Order: sequence, then structure tokens, then C-alpha cells
Amino acid sequence: MEEVEKHLNNNNRRHFLKKLGLGIGGLALGSILDPFSKAVETSESPLAGMNLPHFAPKAKRVIYLFQSGGPSQLELFDYKPLLNEMRGQNLPRSIWNGQRLTGMTSGQDKFPLVGSPFKFDQYGQSKAWVSELMPYTAKIVDELCFIRSMHTDAINHDPAITFFQTGSQQAGRPSIGSWMSYGLGSLNDNLPTFTVLLSRGKGKVLTQPLYSRLWGNGFLSSLHQGVQFRPGKDPVLYLKDPEGMTRAERRKMLDHLGALNAKQEEEFGDPEINSRIAQYEMAYRMQTSIPETMNIEKEPDHIIKMYGSDAIVPGTYAANCLLARRLIEKDVRFVQLYHMGWDQHKNLPAQIERQAKDIDQATAALIMDLKQRGLLEDTLVVWGGEFGRTNYSQGKLTRTNYGRDHHPKCFTMFMAGGGVKPGFNYGETDEFGYNIVKDPVHVHDLQATMMHLMGIDHTKFTYKHQGRRFRLTDVSGNVVHNILS
Repeated sequence: MEEVEKHLNNNNRRHFLKKLGLGIGGLALGSILDPFSKAVETSESPLAGMNLPHFAPKAKRVIYLFQSGGPSQLELFDYKPLLNEMRGQNLPRSIWNGQRLTGMTSGQDKFPLVGSPFKFDQYGQSKAWVSELMPYTAKIVDELCFIRSMHTDAINHDPAITFFQTGSQQAGRPSIGSWMSYGLGSLNDNLPTFTVLLSRGKGKVLTQPLYSRLWGNGFLSSLHQGVQFRPGKDPVLYLKDPEGMTRAERRKMLDHLGALNAKQEEEFGDPEINSRIAQYEMAYRMQTSIPETMNIEKEPDHIIKMYGSDAIVPGTYAANCLLARRLIEKDVRFVQLYHMGWDQHKNLPAQIERQAKDIDQATAALIMDLKQRGLLEDTLVVWGGEFGRTNYSQGKLTRTNYGRDHHPKCFTMFMAGGGVKPGFNYGETDEFGYNIVKDPVHVHDLQATMMHLMGIDHTKFTYKHQGRRFRLTDVSGNVVHNILS
């Protein structure tokens, strides 16, 4: 009955608009010319009255460098010498305190503590602790804002990644990039507002898979789903014209298809039809914009050298970082990179060394490249995974080898640019690296802070679906004002 009622209301409103000479056909044409324009929103639109952005933003764009698998903070950024001193000793029950463990270690008789075999030192004016695994990152710590007190609700990969990307452990909610696209719209109508790049690291070849729903639009219009760019000749699937079709013929076909879809929308009042029209038009424009954007041949040698030799290898993390900068230059609103391979349950020393080498130089290069082009000031860069790793060894601890299990209670992320304090360390864990002792930051707090930097009050930015108003941060989340510049 709800759908029937909605259909009747749409039709009644349509006839009213027709009488004023502002029929749905005109609205459909508006969505073709500018599918993100607030001018096509009606009083019934979920965005009506929100006046986004709510206040002046510090950042206009986001690059989210998601490290899938859960990087070990204890090998990278959270220096805990006590773990080396107590190597092999059992984790004190007073520290563990009966907290939830995964099924992979809950049956262990002992939880032998193990510190990092890699050397740590303090760098920059901020005196940030960084491992020798991240030498390039160490050089730019005064550009970074480290959050060493992240914590999450999820303990396994799929719900934990879903939680970070959508604010819920259950699938079906819009991703953070889709929320940004929906609320703030496009800065460049020739490229998608929300783009996704994937890479697979050398740390662990058989690693956790990623699903396209992580960058899905959920209950928002399909116009706001992330568009995946793939390496190779066809970065976006089904973008090329069929063999034998000219550009003029393609334009004529789209015009006719748009007219048919507009007629169908007039008949059924389905807003997804207008989204389809806008997607066809975007695909047409992308036929020209995508090849130019993906072509790095004109990048000077010193830039390629800055990102590292992998920057010319399509599909690598370094290549994707370089593409992220090119997309940001063209005012793409939200660029999401996923880098797989951080799930080191065993053979951690060897695996994490290879994994860190994948990302260290390119991450630092991306941040400094944005800065030298004047883009870092209004581009927010976020680096981190879905949870951290335990301070004890999963399985047998040997003289040279060990693994670490999932640990949601504390881990490290960092941010740069876009209104966060540079050269700043926030939060603190205990000497065992197991619990947070100062300034905890929850996943919803991080999401609220990211939205705040983009000019959005996360408590007011909602979407009504199935009778309930949803938001990215669900019913919690606080802006971490102390990390804002």
C-alpha cells in the first residue's frame, strides 16, 4: 500500500506541475544537464531543507586510503618496548580482562606477548614514533595527525570493514562516499563524484576479499554508488561504444533513450528512472574524460620517481595513489583506495615488511604531491584499516616468527590536510598496547569528524527510509574537535 500511495502522490504532484508548465519532463531534462543540481529537488526530496553544507567546510575532497586486513599498529606506529622485555610471557589476565577474542585464538592455552623486531625512532618536531618499516612516512610526520586510540565494535573482517565504510556492521547501508556524493554533489560533471581503486599487496597473496557493496549506494539513489576504476585498457566496464557505432550515432541513441525514459518516469513516477538517464549521460561524457585522466604518460619523470617504480604498473598501490592525485586535480569529490594484504595471522615479520614497502613511499608521495600543488589544504587524506592486531602471538611463538590476531580495542590511523592538525599525536594506549588509556576515538567519531571537515553536521544529515531516518553515524558519534586545526 505504501508504494501505491507513493505512486498516486507522485502522479498528483506531476499533474500539478504540468499545469504550471513545469512537468516531470522538464525535471528529467534538468537531471540530464546537471544531475546533481539542487534545482531538481522538490519539497518532497530527502535533502530539502538541509541547506548543505551546514557550515563552511575545511575540506572539499577526500582520499581514503583503506588498508584492508588490519595493519599491525605494534609493528608500524605504536611503540611498546615492554612487549620486547616480556617476550614469551603470558598476557596478564588483568590486561585482557576477559575481553572478546576471535575463534582463532580463544582456544589457546597461553597468550605469549611479543614485541616488534623492527626498530622504532621518533621523527620531526612532533616526535612521532614510526617504525623502520615506514622510512618515507617517517620523513613527513609533521604533515600527519596520528590517532593512536582508534577502537571499533567488530572483531572480524567483513563486519569490521562494512562498519568503517557504512557505519553499520550489517550490509545494505550507503557507503561514506555515497553519503558525500548525495549530500554535497559533484565538483566535475565529467567524472563520477565517488571513485574506487583496488590493489593487492605483496604481504599476503591469499587475503580477505572485498565486495562491491562496500562502495554501494544502499538505499540512496544509484547515482551515488562508487564507480570502480580497473587497471588495463578498459578502466570502467561497458563504457566503450559497440563496434561500428559512431560518436554521433551514440549521441542520437542516448537522446532517444532519454526521451523514452522520461516518458516512463512520467508514467510511473519512479525517481530511479531519472538516475538512469543521468548515468547514461555521465557514461557518455566519461568516454572522453576517463582515457585522459588515466593516462599518466605526460607525468614528468621526477613525479614518477617520487611515487616509486610501481607507479607505472597499472593496478598497484603506487599507481592508484598517482591516479588519486590526478582525480583530485579534476575535483572528484571522494576517492577511495583499498589495498589488500594486511591480514598477518602468521609469518608476520616477513609479510608486513613486504606490505609496508608496497604503501610507504607512495603514501608519502601522494601527501607531498598534493601539498606542492596547493591541494592538500582542502583535501582530506585518511589512512587506516578496519582494526588492529593483538600484542600476543597467534599460534606458536618462535625465535624469528609469530603472527597476530584481530584486535578491535585499540589501533592507529592517521590523517593529513583538509583541516586537521599537522604534526599532531592524539590518543594513547597502555604499555602493553592492549587497551586505550587516553582520548578514545570510535569509528562513528571518525566518520562524524570527516563529515564535519566537509561542512556537514552528521546529526542533521539524514535520509528517511522505510519509516526511519538513517544517518552514517547511526545514533552515536562525536566530532573529535581536538584534532582540528
